[in-house]
Amino acid sequence: MKKSILLAAAALSAAVALSPWAQKNGTPEPRAVAPRGPLMPQEQALAGLFEAAAPSVAYITTERLARTGMFTAQVAQGAGSGFVWDTQGHVVTNFHVLAGARSVSVSLDAGKPMSAKVVGHAEDYDLAVVKLVDPPKNLRPIPLGTSRDLRIGQAVYAIGNPFGLSRTLTTGIVSALDRHLPTSEYREIAGAIQTDAAINPGNSGGPLLDSAGRLVGVNTAIRSTSGASAGVGLAIPADLVNRIVPQLIARGKASLPGIGIRAIDPNIAARAGITGVVVAQVVSGSPAAKAGLAGVNRQTGDVGDVIVAVNGRPVQAMGTFAAELDRAGIDQVAELTVARDGKERKVKVKVVDVQR
Repeated sequence: MKKSILLAAAALSAAVALSPWAQKNGTPEPRAVAPRGPLMPQEQALAGLFEAAAPSVAYITTERLARTGMFTAQVAQGAGSGFVWDTQGHVVTNFHVLAGARSVSVSLDAGKPMSAKVVGHAEDYDLAVVKLVDPPKNLRPIPLGTSRDLRIGQAVYAIGNPFGLSRTLTTGIVSALDRHLPTSEYREIAGAIQTDAAINPGNSGGPLLDSAGRLVGVNTAIRSTSGASAGVGLAIPADLVNRIVPQLIARGKASLPGIGIRAIDPNIAARAGITGVVVAQVVSGSPAAKAGLAGVNRQTGDVGDVIVAVNGRPVQAMGTFAAELDRAGIDQVAELTVARDGKERKVKVKVVDVQR
């Protein structure tokens, strides 16, 4: 008797739980959700890293005039990423994200767009800084790390806005170090970080983080034949960023190392079979002039000095030469290996800021 009552009660409960449509058509109800335990420690750490860093990652949109004809133009929009540098409202991004922009807007933590103005840019380092016109009081700068002690195989994380999809997290490792990253004409950044964390158009200017959530690089470019991520992303190292950004904030431009020469177009040198920097002209009174470097003879057209190494590191063209000067540092003395008439010699020259 008691068993019959229990069975009847269970059947009544099941009938009440089914919706009228399900009762009529015999459709089963959705399955019950299976409980799960806590996230694995690695998952918890990664979720915490994203939750801490995402509010500091910027979604940057720009407007620029794009020529459509000889006398016509239309407004074109662009997008990229960035990150909060300080509580005063400075946001760091790539120079190429802002190039040609007539207006800039910044969104933080999926919030409303805020107006910003460009305060400084360095095309040679592909870095730029904008400042929020009316910065909120709760800005959270990205913690700053260092790139000098990165190791190949170390985990890294990219947060940005690929294809306009805001607050996207991708994970990977440091695939290689000391890559060369081309920037402006004939120049490149030495010490770039290569990563297999997925980086796509729109990620440019976003942060590359270590497992402690610290900035170790600025995601800048991909190597791909299709234009989409192929597991080869490049980032500007944090130590370089930490040197350039304060200069952009303070004076709108960054120092640029040089020795006072003008070089022949690398393409012309390559076609002539010359490896190195062919000195076209030496600026009067410059460190290069004081070191006795000579350019092309204007009367005979004979090649003068060709710089083939800096501090013992070979240079193939102007890009690697500029990168090695940057590595040496402004106000430091660099040893150049110079070739002329089939003979090599060593000369010491002071590296100076050619922007002064």
